Amino acid sequence: MISESPATHGFDPARLAAIDAFIADRYLASGRLPHAQLLIARDGEIVHFSHQGAAREGGAAVDEGSLFRIASMTKPITSLAFMLLVEEGKVAVDTPVHHVLPEFKTIGVYNGGGGGVPFLTRPTCEPMRMLDLLRHTAGLTYGFQNRSNIDAAYREGRIESWHGNLDLDGFVAALASLPLEFSPGEAWNYSVATDVLGAVIERVSGQALDAFFHDRIFAPLGMHDTFFQVPDDKLDRLTDCWTVVEGKGRVLHDRGSASAWSRRPKLLSGGGGLVSTALDYHRFCRLCENGGTLDGARLVGRKTLDLMTMNHLPGGKDLSSLSRSLFSETQNAGTGFGLGFAVTQDVARTMMPGSKGEYYWGGMFSTAFFIDPVERLHMVFMTQLSPSGLYPIRRELKTMIYAALN
Repeated sequence: MISESPATHGFDPARLAAIDAFIADRYLASGRLPHAQLLIARDGEIVHFSHQGAAREGGAAVDEGSLFRIASMTKPITSLAFMLLVEEGKVAVDTPVHHVLPEFKTIGVYNGGGGGVPFLTRPTCEPMRMLDLLRHTAGLTYGFQNRSNIDAAYREGRIESWHGNLDLDGFVAALASLPLEFSPGEAWNYSVATDVLGAVIERVSGQALDAFFHDRIFAPLGMHDTFFQVPDDKLDRLTDCWTVVEGKGRVLHDRGSASAWSRRPKLLSGGGGLVSTALDYHRFCRLCENGGTLDGARLVGRKTLDLMTMNHLPGGKDLSSLSRSLFSETQNAGTGFGLGFAVTQDVARTMMPGSKGEYYWGGMFSTAFFIDPVERLHMVFMTQLSPSGLYPIRRELKTMIYAALN
């Protein structure tokens, strides 16, 4: 499904074709990736859309209808959903989180303990604000970071389990019973902050998160293949998902035909729970590129998107100076963070082609997207392999896409 000739939109067709050959040779023939799908658009038109590899073990190839677990590519959608409520005056970016989630009113900062010893805390220097949730400066963490007694407590409590005992209210209460890793605004750490933002959306809107997403974003944008639970009549389109295990290589993580994503999760994860298609996410990217409108319908204000895609890190710093995270979906040098997106601040420091002001993110199953408002282009890459940092394919794709520009 290609809307326009690549040459019409300033791409060298041979160089775009070389990207597919590179993916096939480097990643598919070697067995590193099970499949790959690459969508490139410029001026809102798809100029390249390729599909390679089997959607399911021993099955048919991926195609434009294939469904992928987009994991943390859910985060920008949740952030946009929150900003819809900001535009309505129901909450603000600088609202203290405890004004909506009172469970967080007395949360403290880690000051000792853990590992079987009661935690000691000290008061926060500043209250946690919605801004901190949006830009990951809240002092929260992820259990998989494996860097502190706090994330160990997350793992012990299975706080992040989508099919566990906690709904979003229980999730918030469990988090509020544990210390923060640092006082809000003091540092950056990739975290469950966007899941907390999902709870904020539920409390402010009075709707379940999945219903709010459907009514306010997916239905208006025509994103009919994006959801937390894959409907029965679409389950045959869900791809297999793989993970690499030390000593075993690539093993099946979630079989498409019997997927955990076929059941509604108890914990609706605004940080990572959605399934989508490349074409649906393309529509989300187009909305962002167009300043909040798509096909004549306005979803969000142009200046709101401008605000979301600015660097909001304290002091205008980049992640290399503020990040305490052992893992995130970006490299740190030259990279700022907006309200739901990483934002390129200094192209030279990133050491790859790009534009100042481009924004992007990825997911744990190696999916990725970026939007470059200067060159008026975006990319959506789909595959299903964790962990996402195992191979440098995002850097390679980005370099080759820019190399194909005339």
